[in-house]
Amino acid sequence: MTDTRILLADDHALVRRGVRLILDGEPGLTVMAEAADGAEAIELARTEKPDLAVLDIAMPRLTGLQAARELSRSLPDLKILILTMYDNEQYFFEALKVGAAGYVLKSVADRDLVDACRAAMRDEPFLYPGAVNALVRQYLAGMPARAITDREEEVLKLVAEGHSSRQIADLLFISVKTVERHRANLLQKLGLRDRLELTRYAIRVGLIEP
Repeated sequence: MTDTRILLADDHALVRRGVRLILDGEPGLTVMAEAADGAEAIELARTEKPDLAVLDIAMPRLTGLQAARELSRSLPDLKILILTMYDNEQYFFEALKVGAAGYVLKSVADRDLVDACRAAMRDEPFLYPGAVNALVRQYLAGMPARAITDREEEVLKLVAEGHSSRQIADLLFISVKTVERHRANLLQKLGLRDRLELTRYAIRVGLIEP
């Protein structure tokens, strides 16, 4: 039986090193590529064809959730795990919606990550105890509607990172006019007034780190 080939994405080199030690120390698991942000993770997944991607949430350019959404669309056979410091119901449900097979907390990665990898490769979900409780609560209450579109979220992240409209247009292969329309829609939908408030909102929902 061949090893499970893993792509690891985290913007902190020390974290990647620690996670790699955990995974490479287990039989049948091999980290074959590392990425420092979500966009690089997508590029490497397309060229290296891993079996499993382990993605952090808060990364530059594209978050792990944004990368997972794109990878689920373009590489449907790729298994995806979210590895994060955030014990957060909003992120957990977003991870499920974008196609992740599991959600693992960094604080217990040494205990849970290997089991999560093996579960993902068996096409089984991996949920930590807090996530199970959240899932039950949301099932009983009904899932909330998502306020903004995927493209608006991409624009929001890049605005909050300080990119100009021209830079955003070039990065997303859209026109400056389209960027400005998305920005106006974001302000209107979120009830915000300016770029500063958009940045604060992006920090609050975990699109960028403060």
